Amino acid sequence: MATLLFCFLLAVSAVSAGEDAFIGVNLGTDLSDMPSPTQVVALLKAQNIRHIRLYDADRTMLLALANTGIQVTVSVPNDQLLGIGQSNATAANWVARNVIAHVPATNITAIAVGSEVFSALPNAAPVLVSALKFIHSALVASNLDRQIRVSTPHSSSIILDSFPPSQAFFNRSWDPVMVPLLKFLQSTDSYLMLNVYPYYDYMQSNGVIPLDYALFRPLPPNKEAVDANTLLHYTNVFEAIVDAAYFAMSYLNITNIPIVVTESGWPSKGDSAEPDATLDNANTYNSNLIRHVLNNTGTPKHPGIAVSTYIYELYNEDLRPGSVSEKNWGLFNADGVPVYTLHLTGAGTVLANDTTNQTFCVVKEGADKKMLQAALDWACGPGKVDCSPLLQGQPCYEPDNVLTHATYAFNAYFQLMAKSPGTCDFKGVATVTTTDPSHGTCIFPGSGGRNSTFVNSTSLAPSSNSTASGCLSLFFYSGGSFTSSVIIGFLVLSAVLL
Repeated sequence: MATLLFCFLLAVSAVSAGEDAFIGVNLGTDLSDMPSPTQVVALLKAQNIRHIRLYDADRTMLLALANTGIQVTVSVPNDQLLGIGQSNATAANWVARNVIAHVPATNITAIAVGSEVFSALPNAAPVLVSALKFIHSALVASNLDRQIRVSTPHSSSIILDSFPPSQAFFNRSWDPVMVPLLKFLQSTDSYLMLNVYPYYDYMQSNGVIPLDYALFRPLPPNKEAVDANTLLHYTNVFEAIVDAAYFAMSYLNITNIPIVVTESGWPSKGDSAEPDATLDNANTYNSNLIRHVLNNTGTPKHPGIAVSTYIYELYNEDLRPGSVSEKNWGLFNADGVPVYTLHLTGAGTVLANDTTNQTFCVVKEGADKKMLQAALDWACGPGKVDCSPLLQGQPCYEPDNVLTHATYAFNAYFQLMAKSPGTCDFKGVATVTTTDPSHGTCIFPGSGGRNSTFVNSTSLAPSSNSTASGCLSLFFYSGGSFTSSVIIGFLVLSAVLL
């Protein structure tokens, strides 16, 4: 297979207060030993990933993404930056070939122009802003400039004196480029793209940065880092770096540009010089990062303002040159099997990444009991789940309450529908988990396939505009017990609860 240069970023979609963040992952730079674009898109769908970023604008990949609704960031590779930055016509041709030819079927929403140009290709830095402007002008000419944002990813190393964050500033030698670049982002309602790697900050700190601080692990108050100028408390490296970028922009009198983190992650394996590149640390960092982003926590400087983040990366890259860790940043192996199972209980359906039939649907913490009751009735009735294990005397009757019974029914429906996106929601009272909710002799559907007889696998839930009439055997939960009822002429609107 020809080498394809592109980068998938699972993303969390919002860059301003009041909007929800998205989480993303990088696919990597060399797909010669990775799945085909069609297989990659299938994994994205299975993991409910709605935002991706490519390191280029590979035609085969963009065609595979057509009509999926997945939001796509395409990229101008560094080796094309000089040509585009020196010629408006070259930029227009690039946009015509790589963007206009694919929209609207492929949902392209951003263009990343180059990658870490100041450190990776400094000789092209003088034309970087021109390249951004030329690409944007081509979008304006096609009336796509409000749909597609233009920016460029930066390494966090461009921020000097990053702690305390309030004293941070960009490397001043790049001011002749950085100032007009930020003004361009401001004028086009775009965002600063920033690559944030607490792993490298931890490794290079010679023991100054505690591992728990890099991994988002809880710290006692006396261990939190405090910015003496602002008295803001920092409990993790990630937030400190993002706020350092905000302060660095304010130093240049720019205060209203949001930040999207285009790369962040932790390697799962390293050589003898990288003892903290482990499965457990990678799982801890990425799981905590995803929860942090999707909770719309924001940062101490800008609480509640989304920091959408792309995880590096979707697949391990066995053929990548360099150290052992360089090959092992992926969430998945090339065969689609997860490198580790993320701990994402309560974080929604994005990246519930156990593809070995070990994800489950459970009641969301704090769910309203009346809504649970209604959802339970639907699952055991129109949803066509076999709820007989919940009857008195059966394995899953105890504990006899709506929470545990609803968890069984929700999961049975989720497994019945092959874990399709949107089938573990039930009006917001359910969520995906990788923790098996089986207990005692009550073995849940999907737990090693041992309980598959509890699911009526021959039936399908009705579509949103279909009806089901005749005799349906339904279970209604009432006062701590189930009763079986036969309803004649029952009209089902399946969209009511899903």
